[in-house]
Amino acid sequence: MSSQYAVVTGAGTGIGQAVSLGLLNHGWSVALLGRNPESLHETRSLAGENRHQAMILSCDITNPDEVKKTFDRIQSEWNRLDLLFNNAGTNTKGLLEDISYEAWRSVIDTNLTGSFLCTQQAFKIMKAQSPQGGRIINNGSVSSEVPRPNSAPYTSSKHAMTGLTRSTSLDGRKYNIACGQIDIGNVDTTMAQSMKTGMPQANGAISIEDTFDVKHVVDAVLYMSSLPLNANVQFMTVMATKMPFIGRG
Repeated sequence: MSSQYAVVTGAGTGIGQAVSLGLLNHGWSVALLGRNPESLHETRSLAGENRHQAMILSCDITNPDEVKKTFDRIQSEWNRLDLLFNNAGTNTKGLLEDISYEAWRSVIDTNLTGSFLCTQQAFKIMKAQSPQGGRIINNGSVSSEVPRPNSAPYTSSKHAMTGLTRSTSLDGRKYNIACGQIDIGNVDTTMAQSMKTGMPQANGAISIEDTFDVKHVVDAVLYMSSLPLNANVQFMTVMATKMPFIGRG
């Protein structure tokens, strides 16, 4: 096992899978968290010779009891946690007036409450270990700054993530816990395929949007996680250069 230990939520697909593999390939031991054990096993298999450093932990991060049991298992196995990447997320789209309460709750519970629950358990490990401290990186999305049309639940959850990041950064100081946020725009994963066929714009048009390789997200997270705990990237935006973000709408 390595001397650095990380938890990645939503580790079975997309950004979570790519970041997990990046950490594993750079010598980290990684707890792969997600709801689908099959996708987590796929991530571990893609790690090749580094797969022995991956621990699969099926977990519904919206369930406080499951989150506690999962982090108790991490503490029992490793007795240390150096990095939490709060990445798991979900989305729902539709006219604001038509979005169901259940759809709203699903997005808020996963994107915001799940991140809070994992942060809370990570705090308990990080403040008790020796040497004390660790790092938490939140996946904020560029939606933490500006919305897309018909995305009230997702945008609300990501705006709130910025508040969670700031509070975590402040409250973590006394425990030597650093917290930063990476806001990602139009990364080329399976979830971004609609950007290549056309996305609704603020003026009502449907436009194809530029995307960029997920490896650049991995590089950014690796940089943030490589810093000593007395240095922190508080906020970073990584995006396709030509995406309609600056000047959107």
